[in-house]
Amino acid sequence: MTGYTAPIDDLQFVLHDLLRISEADIPGYAEIDREVSHGALVEAGRLASNVLAPLNVVGDTEGCRFENGVVRTPAGFREAFDRIRLDGWTAIDCDPQDGGQGLPYLLHTVVQECFVSANMALQTYHGLTHGAYSAIRRHGTEAQRRTYLPKLARCDWTGTMNLTEPQCGTDLGLLRSRAEPQPDGSYRITGTKIFISAGDHDMAENVIHLVLARIPGAPEGIKGVSLFIVPRYLVGPDGAPGAANALRVGRIERKMGLHGSATCEMVYDGATGFLLGEAHKGMRAMFTMMNEARLGVGLQGYAVAEAAYQQAADWARTRLQGRAVDGPEAPELPADPIIVHPDIRRSLMEQRSFIEGARAFTLWGAMLIDRAQRMEDAQAHGLVSLLTPVIKGFLTDKGFEATVAAQQVLGGHGYVEDAGMSQFVRDARIAMIYEGANGVQALDLVGRKLALDGGAHVRGLLAEVKGFMASAAGDPDMEQRFLGPLGKAVADFETALGFFMTDGTKEPRAALAGATDFLHLTGHLCLGYLWARMARAAQGGESAFLRTKLATGRFYMARQLPATGLHLARILTGAGPVMALQAEAF
Repeated sequence: MTGYTAPIDDLQFVLHDLLRISEADIPGYAEIDREVSHGALVEAGRLASNVLAPLNVVGDTEGCRFENGVVRTPAGFREAFDRIRLDGWTAIDCDPQDGGQGLPYLLHTVVQECFVSANMALQTYHGLTHGAYSAIRRHGTEAQRRTYLPKLARCDWTGTMNLTEPQCGTDLGLLRSRAEPQPDGSYRITGTKIFISAGDHDMAENVIHLVLARIPGAPEGIKGVSLFIVPRYLVGPDGAPGAANALRVGRIERKMGLHGSATCEMVYDGATGFLLGEAHKGMRAMFTMMNEARLGVGLQGYAVAEAAYQQAADWARTRLQGRAVDGPEAPELPADPIIVHPDIRRSLMEQRSFIEGARAFTLWGAMLIDRAQRMEDAQAHGLVSLLTPVIKGFLTDKGFEATVAAQQVLGGHGYVEDAGMSQFVRDARIAMIYEGANGVQALDLVGRKLALDGGAHVRGLLAEVKGFMASAAGDPDMEQRFLGPLGKAVADFETALGFFMTDGTKEPRAALAGATDFLHLTGHLCLGYLWARMARAAQGGESAFLRTKLATGRFYMARQLPATGLHLARILTGAGPVMALQAEAF
């Protein structure tokens, strides 16, 4: 099995040639020049390649074990986790007063890509902790921030999010967990939560659960849900873990993949919890964690595909089968490497063009988050809110496809466990499901995000794309190979919007039947926009890297971006074909 190598050159290109971060007006960005980011990426890449990646197969084969009420992680995970946290990687963008480095969220995101590609299962433990840190930092009291944030920043303690229950997943208004008020201001939390990633483990001295529950007398539905901090071990006056709280792991799930990440059933038997944020406003606080997690899951979609692509490309360069159609390319060998065959090239180019476009899309989203948070920029906040379901849904759908395509390059060897490709496929599959299944992301985009603030953010997205097209006009190569295909995608996007505003308002099912197609149409539009920007940044370059970048971008625009037309055609059929059968016919 091929090892993982961090794509440092491409990450540097996106940061400095595409996003031009050191020239941005976002506080903290001027400090991140090429030398600074290169140094961070080299060190993160070395840790990913030498420590995390070798444990990926260990996590898959050993999995987590539930023994006498304790969750045990795979061999080597604890030592690797200690390396990550003690070297400060978990606190890159955390507040310095909490022991963090105060660097931009964008740099945190870049590093996380390397860690996910190397070992997605291990990354879930500190990735979720970062989300819990953000939620408490934004919504917690001063005392709560003082108690929990330094420990979470350094991952001395880890964090989780507890939403799903046996009878409800997406529809959290149906949850039954109760929170009984106590005289001292705390609450007694009772209920069962399922599918809790990193719900318990042996790598940190405490686990801080963020739990959704309902206070007696609260309004029905989602408007009556509150969020609570429920530590595995109660925190004493000295700030150290003390007595065990009244909660336990019921079981750990047997899963298709991601075996090194403990997915737990959590049972709360009157556990002590503390209200986070306002009563009955739990979803507002939880969405701080969920939105960050959704960008992180979108990243997982392409980061696992990157690791699989690296292995597939290496295999294609060395596996000998057949001869090139126009004559032998390696006559001294008994057969040519399979990379000579056009269909193998097609597959590798589809993978590569998606991964590099997805990387640019995700890091652009992280930059928008920095702009929104560090500058209180409402426009950036609105745009990234619009794009979050696209990043999560489109990148994980296409990331899984790319991972399966990488497996296919290996043929039968891709199907057997020794090659390692099966794990990538099995691990990538969960990203389409957790943090809101992708169908739900599509419904969120069409049913809620398009109309947000009177449609201002959709108009903002179109204005940005069209503004770039106007600025790049006049260059023959750009117009033919990039702006022409991008203009067609914009037209398809606008036609779909028009359909939603006419037929969709008269018959809501017509819009919702096309929601997933619209999510993918939007995803392709965004990747097409970023590929056009990357092409402009790469123009005129003489290096092999920049020539490769241009060729890859041209492939995406010619072979992938036309998918917007297919998605539009499906959208325009409305609800009729989708709803034609009665429920009992299925």
